[in-house]
Amino acid sequence: MTTPETVNLENLPVTTLQGEETTFGELAGGKAVMVVNVASRCGLSPQYGTLETLQKTYGERGFTVIGFPSNQFMQELGTEEKIEEYCSTTWGVTFPMSSKVKVNGKNADPIYQELTRFPKQENGKDGRITWNFEKFVISPDGNVTRFSPTTKPDEPQVIAAIESALPA
Repeated sequence: MTTPETVNLENLPVTTLQGEETTFGELAGGKAVMVVNVASRCGLSPQYGTLETLQKTYGERGFTVIGFPSNQFMQELGTEEKIEEYCSTTWGVTFPMSSKVKVNGKNADPIYQELTRFPKQENGKDGRITWNFEKFVISPDGNVTRFSPTTKPDEPQVIAAIESALPA
């Protein structure tokens, strides 16, 4: 399989955690984006705090995190309201989040159908999301850098990907 060059997610539909219908492009707003499949009851959930720090650090420079809650690994809360309450009260999350999605399988969200074609930086493998908190840094022109769940959002290679994806 050949690695895709870029991705265009602009017109793909997203339902926000609050139930509003929008598109990926409207949420991204021409910014560099970090897409993360999140789960509230996961051992990696402290990454929420780091993701929020990235949002605050780079937000004014043309960057946003977009969280995609998923229960495919059986670690997400039952309702969007509970997810929103947990994220805001526990981690102070201000970045946009979608309603719960599937990240793998034939019913995977279209955004994840596209993103899983890209290989991970750590091992060069594309395909299925392996766990919660897999990260995709997407530049405004569609370049994608993918990181495994255990790669922390503030590790040097992730920061380098964010910095290179920021709009000029």
